[in-house]
Amino acid sequence: MVARGRRGFCGAYSNNNGVLVHVGWGRLSAVESRPIEIKPLFHYWPNSTALTFSGWGCNFLCPWCQNHLLSWTRVSVDYPVTPPEKLVKWALEARDEGLCASFNEPATLYDYLLEVAEQARRQGLYLTIVTNAYFTPRAVEQLVQAGFDGWSIDIKGCPKAKRASPQVLPGVNHEYIYRNARIVLDNGGHVEMVYLVVTSFNEECLDWIVDMHLKHLGPSVPLHINKYYPANRWHKPPTRLETLLKAKERAMREGLEYVYVGNIGDPTHESTFCLRCGKLVIERTGYRVTYWALDRDSSGAYRCPRCGYRIPIHGKYVKNKGLSFKQFI
Repeated sequence: MVARGRRGFCGAYSNNNGVLVHVGWGRLSAVESRPIEIKPLFHYWPNSTALTFSGWGCNFLCPWCQNHLLSWTRVSVDYPVTPPEKLVKWALEARDEGLCASFNEPATLYDYLLEVAEQARRQGLYLTIVTNAYFTPRAVEQLVQAGFDGWSIDIKGCPKAKRASPQVLPGVNHEYIYRNARIVLDNGGHVEMVYLVVTSFNEECLDWIVDMHLKHLGPSVPLHINKYYPANRWHKPPTRLETLLKAKERAMREGLEYVYVGNIGDPTHESTFCLRCGKLVIERTGYRVTYWALDRDSSGAYRCPRCGYRIPIHGKYVKNKGLSFKQFI
């Protein structure tokens, strides 16, 4: 409930005499062409680039947030508005294959996202979202149906995580993100889960995460286990490499098929191997696909060239696409 004359927690919506107004509509904090692998999304439109945009504010206040200058800032009505058609025009100029809502929590731009999707789909652009996925089932369904079919979902914690700061709000139900991820899958979307292992906060969550993953999403949905570095107000030491590698080994031993370790700069742990014969089929280095060895059958599915095992890929592999970080805002 937002009180009259006040803004909600994220700062993007206000109660103006009983009418909820989206004061953050179209007021963007950043617009930049970026590789899809940086989201991270490894099984969605490999080697493509997406025009990535963000608003202001968030529904969480993670003290380790690397984008806190955006997420912890309330939008000002003095910021200029970027119409959805202009955003799409920039994507086409940058020769991006799609658009991505990221950096801050995209839910702060909810109805703007729906209008962006309408414009983007007319031009044949894909739509992705990097999110904590902590919103209602109806909102998830509407976004997927509008065209946002690529979801990179951050796992903030679990029931065992220490309540270290306001980032874990009283009453938070950590299972909601798995419910919402399942809704995306059931509506034909693609999901990849991201577990940032934050020192002294959520290191004990792996068992719960693996159980929830297998229960709600299935073994073929990718899990990214990422290294944390000190940022914002969280100054604990970076995640130990040994912790990350043990977590990957354990997750795969329990049945997860595609587990990656990120933020360590090691292509071995960011590459994809055939589950049946062990062949390297996709190598990734520096947020780009540097080796691609998959065949595509008549149905459009990608398969290992050695044994024919199907590798789950959503969208198309984009050949000969260089690294892009072109900025518009």
